[in-house]
Amino acid sequence: MFKRTHTCGELNKSNVGSKVQLNGWVNTVRLHGKIVFVDLRDRYGKTQLVFDENSFNDEFEKIKKFSVEDVISIKGVVENRSDSSINPAMDTGEIEIAITGYTMLNEAAPLPFVLSDRNSAEEHFRLKYRYLELRIEELQKNIILRHNTYQATRDYLSKNNFLEIETPVLMKSTPEGARDYLVPSRLHHGKFYALPQSPQIYKQILMISGYDRYFQIVKCFRDEDLRADRQPEFTQIDIEMSFVDEEDIFANMEDLTRSIFLSVKGIELPKPFPRITYQQAMKTYGSDKPDTRYDMKLHNLKLFTDKSDFNAFSSVECVSGFIVKTGAKYSRKIIDELTDEAKKHKAKGLAWIKYENGQFNGGISKFFPEPLQVEIIKYFKMTDGDILLMIGDKKDIVYKTLGKLRVVIAEKEGLTDKNDYKPIWVTEFPMFDHDKDQDRYIAMHHPFTAPREEDVVMLETDPSNALSRGYDLTMNGYEIAGGSIRIHSPKVQEKVFSLLGLSREEAIEKFGFLVESLNYGAPPHGGIAFGFDRLVMLLAGTENIRDVIAFPKTTSATSLMDESPSNVSNEQLDELGIQIKKSKE
Repeated sequence: MFKRTHTCGELNKSNVGSKVQLNGWVNTVRLHGKIVFVDLRDRYGKTQLVFDENSFNDEFEKIKKFSVEDVISIKGVVENRSDSSINPAMDTGEIEIAITGYTMLNEAAPLPFVLSDRNSAEEHFRLKYRYLELRIEELQKNIILRHNTYQATRDYLSKNNFLEIETPVLMKSTPEGARDYLVPSRLHHGKFYALPQSPQIYKQILMISGYDRYFQIVKCFRDEDLRADRQPEFTQIDIEMSFVDEEDIFANMEDLTRSIFLSVKGIELPKPFPRITYQQAMKTYGSDKPDTRYDMKLHNLKLFTDKSDFNAFSSVECVSGFIVKTGAKYSRKIIDELTDEAKKHKAKGLAWIKYENGQFNGGISKFFPEPLQVEIIKYFKMTDGDILLMIGDKKDIVYKTLGKLRVVIAEKEGLTDKNDYKPIWVTEFPMFDHDKDQDRYIAMHHPFTAPREEDVVMLETDPSNALSRGYDLTMNGYEIAGGSIRIHSPKVQEKVFSLLGLSREEAIEKFGFLVESLNYGAPPHGGIAFGFDRLVMLLAGTENIRDVIAFPKTTSATSLMDESPSNVSNEQLDELGIQIKKSKE
């Protein structure tokens, strides 16, 4: 092997005449009579090589048989390309290397799929050969972008007095929400560690310990149902601060986010970020992670439908809807598809009215007398070709369903520009949600989230309507960070545990060390955790989180490349004191 003097992405006209040595993978091979052109590739770029038959004699037949992904080492002289062969799409497109010697380092077997066309194979097949897929330029750019995001994060936080402190990976099981991944103890049979769902408790302990600014880029684990933007193991930017309120958190995290986007993408985000309460977000966008790149805001229509002859809406709790500009073009087939989508989210149906040629048309338009039509047209500032979509039902169903439809239609209409980034804070989340199956309160964020100071009394009188000091940072329809001001009062924490159905004994069993520590001078504190993978996904402009993780799992939490999870030997199980119980078929 020739020792590399340059990478495949750095040579240019200033290097003409230089003797160089490169290593890499054969990207393409082109035969032109007595000359073979090879594009050599590494993660830095590509360089054109020129093999001349006159320079290699007996070796030339071997050179002509080079295959894509062969690993070779070369030496040669940098030359100018002819004007007609300059490739402006390549950073090295003005030069080529006249090869004087080469070494075959490793011949590649026939490839299971074409690396130049990622869509030539299904995702599950590409994941099986992930080491090949990772050679594709798109994924290499994503992995490099991920690295740059790490560095930008650490750079900002370190410069702003945050200490990077590691917290345990093997910890006590404290299941609240998602299921824990459990790790059996060999030394203590029948006992288990858990992999952290979050460093939440430890970072609060660090605040109590006097480390007022903490961060960690940390692996977390949740045994939950997966989707395109979730993984069983994921990475967080975990942050906690003492002696702060929401304004301090917002200011610092906005600066961090702006710093990342400017450093990694050269994009300037607004200052300050807009804010909206949870209730406003649900009423206006039908989502607690609103995509504000497009309009289509929800509006209360109950005051209009109550004046109409459409009796189906007369007794419902809520009627809301939105205008789709130029949506009158939708065929009945498209409207039926939207109706089916609405029914997926428990809505009974989808009502609609088109505005065409200066009048209402189709759907439920016949139930609206002309004066009422004029009111609606004026209210929405409707123009010819619009369609009004509306749903009547319980509030939760109406808002969530319209929120889903809003996203579907935005995709259909091409309203989502991947290069447009719209951050927005969502604040004042409810303290509690109600689990109908278990008939009990569950924490909207987590059980350590503080109530608003004016709502503390409501923990006694009206907990279902108490609002929290929880907040999410959302962007383009994704939650990229979530956090809260924490409870630092032992009495308030005990009350919240009680409302969540935890007795004092159960709370101590699960969270005893945190509960106890609150009695020893806990400062006011709060924090946030960024979903690092999701953040990088947005920066990369992809909608699949697996595109920005080197070795991701599938939606069934398996790794096709290394075939994990896998069986283990009986000897290993015996050491751990574990027996496998066969499930009933």
